[in-house]
Amino acid sequence: MIVEEAQGVVVVGAGPAGIAAALAAAGSGVSVVLLDGGARPGGQYYRQPLVGPPDTRTVRAGARLELAVREHPRIDHRPRTSVWALEPDPEGTHLVHTQQGPADAARRVRTIGAAALILCPGAYDRVLPFPGWELPGVCSAGAAQALAKGQGIAVGGRVVVSGTGPFLLPVIASLLDVGAGCLGVYEAGTPARWLRHPVAALRDGLSKLPELAAYAARLAVHRVPYRTRRAVVAAHGRDRVEAVTVARLDPDWNIRPGSERRIDGVDAVCVGYGFTPQLELAVAAGCALRGPYVAVDAAQATSVPGLYAAGEITGIGGAELAAAEGEVAGLAAAGRAIRPGAVARVRSGRRFAEALADAHRVRPGWRTWLTDDTLVCRCEEVTYGDLRGAVRDRAADGMRTLKLTSRVGLGPCQGRVCGRNAAELAGLDASGADRRPIAQPIRLGDLAEPP
Repeated sequence: MIVEEAQGVVVVGAGPAGIAAALAAAGSGVSVVLLDGGARPGGQYYRQPLVGPPDTRTVRAGARLELAVREHPRIDHRPRTSVWALEPDPEGTHLVHTQQGPADAARRVRTIGAAALILCPGAYDRVLPFPGWELPGVCSAGAAQALAKGQGIAVGGRVVVSGTGPFLLPVIASLLDVGAGCLGVYEAGTPARWLRHPVAALRDGLSKLPELAAYAARLAVHRVPYRTRRAVVAAHGRDRVEAVTVARLDPDWNIRPGSERRIDGVDAVCVGYGFTPQLELAVAAGCALRGPYVAVDAAQATSVPGLYAAGEITGIGGAELAAAEGEVAGLAAAGRAIRPGAVARVRSGRRFAEALADAHRVRPGWRTWLTDDTLVCRCEEVTYGDLRGAVRDRAADGMRTLKLTSRVGLGPCQGRVCGRNAAELAGLDASGADRRPIAQPIRLGDLAEPP
C-alpha cells in the first residue's frame, strides 16, 4: 500500500459539485487531487458518451468542464478511483484510502493525506418495492439514463416510467433520444404543490421554466402520456417484465379502489422515487447529520474540522445548486474569501429544492402496495412477510437486529437499495443503514498489503 504526502485539497467525486470545488480551489492557487469512480469527470448530469461527439447542450457543457479540469495545472484528476475508507491522522490531516483501476483487475491501493477534504459523492436512485419489481426489465430511472447517455442504448423499446420528481423528465428525454418508445409517465405526486411556496416558485424557480417547457414539448411531439397521482404498483411477466398495473393514488399514495389498469406489451419499467445520498464516508468520518443529510454551515463546512461537503449529501437540489455549493466549499477549503454570488445561488437553490422536496415527498401509502411475498431485499430474497416476522416474532427493534434476523441488507448492495425502505416498513430509524466502515468493496489481499 502506497502512502502519499499530504495534499492541499482532496475532492471526492467529480460531478457538478466536485468539479466546481476542484476548479474553485485550484483557481485560488491550491493544489487539488480530484478522485472519481468514473472514467471521465461529469457525474450523471454531465455524463459523456463513450463514443461519438457531444450532441446535447448538457453534454457539450460537460465536455467544456472536462477540458477545464484536464488542462488545469494544479488539478490532479484520478479517474476510476474509489475511496473505500477515511480515517483521521494524528497530525490533523485526513487519511483517504483509495483504490484505482477497473473493478475486475488488480487495483492500485494507496492512501492520500488531505489537509482539507471535500466530499461530493452524490446520490443514487431510490426505488420503492412493489410486486414484480425483481423481474428483468425493471430498473432504476438513473440506470436507464446512464445507459442511454453513456452508451446510446435504450433499456427497452416499449418503456413505462414511474416515480416522482422532476428527474423523470430528463430520463424520458434520454430514452427518446436513443429511439425508445415511451408508453406513459406516471408521477405519483402532485407537481403543482410546489406553487405553495410562491417565493421559491416565482423567484428561485423562474429560470427552470424554459427547461420545463422544453420537456413538455418533447412529450407532446412524441405523444407520451403524462399522468399525475398515478404509479406502477405491480409488474407482471414470466422470464421478464411483460405488463404492468397502474393505479390512481390518493394524497397519501393509497391505491384508489377500482382504479387499477393493466398495460400489456411492456418490455422495460424505469422507476425513480427521488434519491438517497451516499453518506458512508461522511458517517465514517463522524460528520453530524441533519435528517438524512450532512449538516453544513454557510461555508459548506461539516462538524469535522477540515472536512467540507457539497452536492446531494447536503440536500437534493439539482446540478446548479450542487455546483454553487461546490464553489463555496472549494474556496473555503483553500482558505479564500467566498464570493457573494455563490452564496446567493446556494440560498436560492436551497429554497427551490425545499419546495420541490415538499411537492415530491414519498408518502406512506406506498407500503400498502406490497403483499407478504413481495421482495423487499432482492439481493437476499427477503420478502415483506419475512421482514414483518422479524419485527413481530424476533423483536427486531433496530437496523442491526433487523439485518441479523431477516438478512435484509446483507447482500452485495449492503442495504444501499433496500435499507431505507426496510427501515420505514419496520418502523425503524434508517440512519443506521449508512454506517459502513468500508464504503466500497475491496479485496482482502489489498487490505492485508503492508504499507
